[in-house]
Amino acid sequence: MKRKHAAEIIAWANGAEIECCRYGIWRGAYPPLWDHEFEYRIKPKPDVVRYYNVSNNCFLGNTHKSKESAAMSNFNESQAGVVRMTIDGETGKLSAEVVE
Repeated sequence: MKRKHAAEIIAWANGAEIECCRYGIWRGAYPPLWDHEFEYRIKPKPDVVRYYNVSNNCFLGNTHKSKESAAMSNFNESQAGVVRMTIDGETGKLSAEVVE
């Protein structure tokens, strides 16, 4: 019989960060207790958002998706050619859109 959290235990033993869900909230488990009453997961990698001004060939900011407004303060709405590039934390895929 396979242990309930076997995949997470193996990932943790190989250096992955583990989170535990208690009362519907995911938090870091340092160290994980592997209690059968809780859920565990490998900590998801955050998306990284980068801003470039293509008109000026200038890097404007780098942030995680949850802190996007901080990077947005590095430029104003009148700047043309600003591109937001998002790297998906889980898949590593890149997406881009023009922000004007």
